[in-house]
Amino acid sequence: MCTNPRSPLLLTLVNTLRDETLTPFTFRHTLKEIAKILLNEALKDTAVGVKKIRTWSGEREVEAIDESRIMVVSVMRAALPMHEALLETLTDATSGFLAMKRDETTHESTLYYDRVGDCTGKTVIIVDPMVATGGSLCDAIDVAKGKGAARIKTLNIVASPEGIAEVIKHHPEVQIYIAQIDEKLDENKYILPGLGDAGDRAYNTL
Repeated sequence: MCTNPRSPLLLTLVNTLRDETLTPFTFRHTLKEIAKILLNEALKDTAVGVKKIRTWSGEREVEAIDESRIMVVSVMRAALPMHEALLETLTDATSGFLAMKRDETTHESTLYYDRVGDCTGKTVIIVDPMVATGGSLCDAIDVAKGKGAARIKTLNIVASPEGIAEVIKHHPEVQIYIAQIDEKLDENKYILPGLGDAGDRAYNTL
């Protein structure tokens, strides 16, 4: 299932990212702002429980999400600002990290780092700014499934129609929240118009 929230604010923030003159700091900050908007969409169907807190007028039972049952998994390195944004909001969530390398000839990704723990009973939220061919996201979903995730949601900034179709084909039950679906992939399997290399732009690498 793919959800593409339409709002003037999201549109503005995504198009801000497209500006190649943006500083790395502003690029990271904008990724974080979009991630928090998508997180709100993704958690709308999340059940709340009851917990006790101490207030100025005494102890009370209040409704809240059980954050300990949520794991945030990022596909490094471009997703790190999004990951940080989610942990700023879900302070008791656990974390996982994956690293993949894309072969520029075959356009396929290879997983070379997996720091994702047991996901049994957890809702896993995978963050990755770009969904081009969909291969990396499918691989990340496979990892979460293999480690027992009860539910899987993904938060993505931009995607190609081809990439979204690929993920839905292999993982139709996964909930995808995408800020903007772009036009297409080019002959090199890059998203058009896209953002450029999000990792390089976020961290000023060459």
